[in-house]
Amino acid sequence: MLVGYVRVSTEEQNEARQLTAMRENNVERIFSDKRSGKNTERAALNEMLSFVRDGDTVITESISRIARSTRDLLNIVDTLTQKGVEFISLKEKIDTTTPQGKFMLTVFAAMAELERENILQRQREGIAEAKKAGKYKGRQPIKIDEAKFKAVCAEWRAEQISATEAMRRLGLKPNTFYRRVKELNV
Repeated sequence: MLVGYVRVSTEEQNEARQLTAMRENNVERIFSDKRSGKNTERAALNEMLSFVRDGDTVITESISRIARSTRDLLNIVDTLTQKGVEFISLKEKIDTTTPQGKFMLTVFAAMAELERENILQRQREGIAEAKKAGKYKGRQPIKIDEAKFKAVCAEWRAEQISATEAMRRLGLKPNTFYRRVKELNV
């Protein structure tokens, strides 16, 4: 069976180009993630790795779609190989059934990792420049109704409600809730 893996980094991004490539290559089953490739903690990736079996071929548009680190890519391909599954990357024309394909996979994996590191470095440099120019202030704090916050905290401190209930009422996550408790000294 031809099995496709498609990934974009965020919910806002569109995977149409990758899906077209899957259709053009007669992929029978597609697994798709909308998460960063910085690690392998992706539902569809893990589902695909469990699904494939001996004789299947996993196809991806490019190796950067399946992994962003050399180690992760090589581990994924090793898992596939142990299951008797071939791996093909369309963009780089990598086919792991050949020794040359395995070698090229390692080279391109290192390049994908380098690309990710370069992106992160450029991002850090851009933020540093924006901070110098006074254009970057970081993430803006979540605005809260201080009176409502204090009233809910009073109930929580009086043990009339749980901390979880206080957070639910205020629409805050634990880190934000406890940071504000400390800041407002309530």
